[in-house]
Amino acid sequence: MRLFAALLLCLVLPAHAEGFLSRLLNQPVPGGVAVLPLGSDQAAPQARYQDKPVLVVKEDGQRWIAIVGIPLTIKPGQQQLAVDSASGRQQLSFMVKAKHYPEQHIRLANQRQVNPLPADLKRIERELAEQTRAYQTFSPATPSNLLFDKPVSGPLSSRFGVRRFFNGEERNPHAGLDFAVPAGTPVKAPAAGKVILIGNYFFNGRTVFVDHGQGLISMFCHLSKVDVRLGQQLPRGTVLGRVGATGRATGPHMHWNVSLNDARVDPAIFIGAFQP
Repeated sequence: MRLFAALLLCLVLPAHAEGFLSRLLNQPVPGGVAVLPLGSDQAAPQARYQDKPVLVVKEDGQRWIAIVGIPLTIKPGQQQLAVDSASGRQQLSFMVKAKHYPEQHIRLANQRQVNPLPADLKRIERELAEQTRAYQTFSPATPSNLLFDKPVSGPLSSRFGVRRFFNGEERNPHAGLDFAVPAGTPVKAPAAGKVILIGNYFFNGRTVFVDHGQGLISMFCHLSKVDVRLGQQLPRGTVLGRVGATGRATGPHMHWNVSLNDARVDPAIFIGAFQP
């Protein structure tokens, strides 16, 4: 009973007090997360990876850790994290391990969603730039929690990193998790945050971006309805929209992306569902 109470306490404590963060989040593979200790200086160190600022929080109330998002395009091998702290400037090395991602073949009736028209390409380029700016947001607030809630309750229908073939043609790997849930299902914020972008996009359909703090961004797309406004502060668990099938989708489902330091990473890491 005492063990259960201790585990329950860990789940509800804020991110900076969670002693299990390193064990929970450290999955240093392409599309994964690396957790690196930064020491116990009084002031928070600053860290950068690939010249982009990195999330830094305090673990166990004692030591600082960097939580680094690793792009899917990174090759296995040694990587470097640049750190500035009261102790000076240093480079920390970490290893990225290999990971195999499976293939998925999808048939789409709308051929424009596979090979867009020239006018579509102009729209897609404009929309991509808008979404890239949202992913690059880095606000100073510490995330309210790093053990995320699921945005919906339902089984996974497609995992992160899957190599995707639409009508036999390879396109970008799957950059998030898909949940098999009916149209109209409420979608909830997995952590507190601020709505930084709302759009209706060629591929993603109705979409909401939420900034959880320090480069940790959630993106929810293919929504049938958006229930929040730009700039709104969302407490954890706020309904931000409803599941749909807008954009490039074969049917209703919830697609959720997580980005760290502008790298799309596996959301399963943050809900304890990662598969090595």
